[in-house]
Amino acid sequence: MKPAPKEFIRGLHNLRPRHRGCVATIGTFDGVHLGHRAILRQLTDAAEQHQQPAVAIIFEPQPHEYFARERAPARLMRLREKIQALFSAGVQRILCLRFNEELRSLTAQQFIDRILVQGLGIHHLVVGDDFRFGCDRAGDFELLTAVGREQGFTVSDTCTLEHAGARISSTRIRQALEAGEFGLAEQLFGHPYRIGGRVGYGKQLGRQLGVPTANVQLRRYRSPLHGVFAITAHRADGSAHPGVANVGVRPTVSGSTRPILEVHLLDFTGNLYGERIDVEFHRKLREEQKFESIDKLQEQLQKDIAEAKQFFKQGKGTH
Repeated sequence: MKPAPKEFIRGLHNLRPRHRGCVATIGTFDGVHLGHRAILRQLTDAAEQHQQPAVAIIFEPQPHEYFARERAPARLMRLREKIQALFSAGVQRILCLRFNEELRSLTAQQFIDRILVQGLGIHHLVVGDDFRFGCDRAGDFELLTAVGREQGFTVSDTCTLEHAGARISSTRIRQALEAGEFGLAEQLFGHPYRIGGRVGYGKQLGRQLGVPTANVQLRRYRSPLHGVFAITAHRADGSAHPGVANVGVRPTVSGSTRPILEVHLLDFTGNLYGERIDVEFHRKLREEQKFESIDKLQEQLQKDIAEAKQFFKQGKGTH
């Protein structure tokens, strides 16, 4: 079978008759970590067996974000990055459902009927054996299997993937990042943790302080990282540059509550404005803090740079 072209479908209303017939899975897939990738391998293997496209059903906002709003746990990746990671893992179509009051109010049976049967015409569904859905919480593996026998689709469950005796999960990765355990996070992700974005214009304060920075708006209420880090910035041209990054709200110079990523590249001259960069984190140098003066801030920045240079001099942070 000729592979279906990659396709991102935003909303149930954008499904067309040609989208009927697929093998699907459902989840938030925040981080697309090794546990997720095991599920996605099951999905693509089943899609090949059924000779059908592999479809991932995701939600925006993520359900816990809908309920908890600003108090929700920080995302490991933005939607754009998640889409790219899912496609890279072999998913051919992504159906992104808007999680709102209408979707939240669907019973498990209504969700199956409208989305899985009428919308997608699924042949096979891959879900975790602890998966629950529907406003009545009646949706589980048993219900899906029973409905599948009536409607003509099959269901398989997924195995929990563990590392060092504990389940690989987005929550565990979040905890590792917050603790500065980047080695553990890398083992759970299967790759070093990165945050990407486009460099925009800031207030040019870093340049005035002799520490020019590239500012990346994170476009989220919360970040899984806070503080000052030794990093490597990867550019679109393939070059990699060691540096120092601050993730936070810049309490000394800003009254903002939304986090921003500020990156200073070591011994670098050039213009990054408008470029997309991916920032890979290696070591936490310190917490973000408010200084009593700009001079004290400037003094600390020089200490951060010296510590980062020592880190890279020791051959750390290279892959």
